[in-house]
Amino acid sequence: MKKFVNDPKQFVPEMLRGIALANPDTLTYVPEYNLIMRSDAPREDKVSIVQGSGSGHEPAHVMIVGKGMLDAACPGDVFAAPPMDYVYETAKRLASPKGVLLLVNNYTGDRMAFDMAKEMADAEGIDTRILLIDDDVAVKDSTYTIGRRGVAGNFFVIKAVGAAAERGDDMDEVVRIGEKVNSVTRSMGVALTACTPPAKGSPLFELGEDEMEVGVGIHGEPGRERRKLVTADEILDELLEACVSDLPFSSGDRVALMINGLGGTPISELYILFGRAHDQLTEKGITVGRSYVNEYCTSLDMAGASVTLVRLDDEIEELLAAPAEVPIRVF
Repeated sequence: MKKFVNDPKQFVPEMLRGIALANPDTLTYVPEYNLIMRSDAPREDKVSIVQGSGSGHEPAHVMIVGKGMLDAACPGDVFAAPPMDYVYETAKRLASPKGVLLLVNNYTGDRMAFDMAKEMADAEGIDTRILLIDDDVAVKDSTYTIGRRGVAGNFFVIKAVGAAAERGDDMDEVVRIGEKVNSVTRSMGVALTACTPPAKGSPLFELGEDEMEVGVGIHGEPGRERRKLVTADEILDELLEACVSDLPFSSGDRVALMINGLGGTPISELYILFGRAHDQLTEKGITVGRSYVNEYCTSLDMAGASVTLVRLDDEIEELLAAPAEVPIRVF
């Protein structure tokens, strides 16, 4: 597999350094903790919003640090939770009188790292809270998780809590909003190929030329079923129905619809999926109020896509529409 890689062990630090160099006026890079943070953070007038997770899911999360989104991100290595001290040191640097909210995608390693870091930060008098994100409907448990996984739906939680924090909401209100958005967000994905971590140099798993993994996790975890490849419409219908029936969404609902690329799928194909999803939702009496087609939460170079639905109301829609300034224009 051909990749732009020097030393695989330096893959993440070199990426982070590049992000910081490309945004010298708005971002600060702290190499010893894989920390990318807003240059104006922390601010006394807002809750600091922090996300960690593993690398390999870019633009999540290091490329969405900025006004109206994250105040900082401290990723681990590719597909690995950040070490506890990364999260702890990040919380210390981002400590604000209004507190630090730690967003955690529901994976076992992430939860352990963030829970321990929170205990240490709390012991130092830093007001920290944890908000779990678990939007994936594919499986209840997986290789990496206890309970549902956090996947591309985390973008909507980040956007909403980021906007709320930016306008000065207190910690309880920011957490309420985040929990509300998470509760009405559902996602499911499919893989057409495996991904290749730089340190491994070969695909993480094997899929035949005529196979797909339905319900795949963003680290390549098994989904609901591996079976023969079918048409784009058939794939989309299955992913969408899994999301619609889970909440469930119903006629009269207004939703945000996201088609997220997993890293190796042309955007032209994502728009094919979006068109089908839009038609299917319209037939069900569900209105697409906000549309998102891009790569938001990837799995390195995996060919595949995920569908995310968010049930909108006036409050959520206002927060999603609020301005944001981040290195990559994904919202």
